Amino acid sequence: MNSMRLNPSAQPIADDGDALHFCSTCAFSAACLAEGYDKSALVELHCLVEHVGPVTAGTHLFREGDPFNAIAAVRAGTVKTYVTDAQGREQVHGFFLPGEVIGLSAIHGGRYPCNAIALDTVTVCRFSFPMLSLLAAKMPGLQRQLFSLLSQDIGKASLLAGDFNADERMAAFLLSLSKRYAMRGFSPKRFALTMSRADIASYLRLASETVSRVFRRFTDEGLLKVDRREIEILDRDRLEALARSVLRDQ
Repeated sequence: MNSMRLNPSAQPIADDGDALHFCSTCAFSAACLAEGYDKSALVELHCLVEHVGPVTAGTHLFREGDPFNAIAAVRAGTVKTYVTDAQGREQVHGFFLPGEVIGLSAIHGGRYPCNAIALDTVTVCRFSFPMLSLLAAKMPGLQRQLFSLLSQDIGKASLLAGDFNADERMAAFLLSLSKRYAMRGFSPKRFALTMSRADIASYLRLASETVSRVFRRFTDEGLLKVDRREIEILDRDRLEALARSVLRDQ
């Protein structure tokens, strides 16, 4: 399988910003601008943001055990993080959408504790973590943003840790995706699931057959309209009622 490490030799690509303006999906633009830093100021501080990609589905951005040298914000596409146990079974840790940051869990140990793979065509913005740390020391707003991203990452990891049934887990998962898409200017009602049913099952700690049954039940009961990977939320109130226990702190 293809692999693409987050390293300084990766070739940047054109973005939807310019010499002064950040990408529309940038995870750090608001914090930098609030502190009075535009792109040109970051270049002067030797904190150039690299655009890497596009890379195709199945390409690894990093693998478990790789040395930690950067975090990356997803600019386009979806990234899955996962580990594989001694028996070769895959356990999905999370899915990352445009504007969300991967690699934060590697800060403590100095090595990536999981694999990150593109689920479709993906581009990322790569930030050298040593340089970002130095910049954050000068910019309280950026430091707060880093802490916020770390908190969100921990929240995603613990989202489904409780003793919830399959309907509750699925409802929470769909509503979480809906909210995250909405925050990035996409429709909260209609969206595509770029991950497979098997990936969803692994993430929700359910059997694949259970995920398929829940989708069918939600469709039959009028909560969703499902067309292959296209999802339309028809009854948000009932989904929210199902997910209330899971999402109580979200």
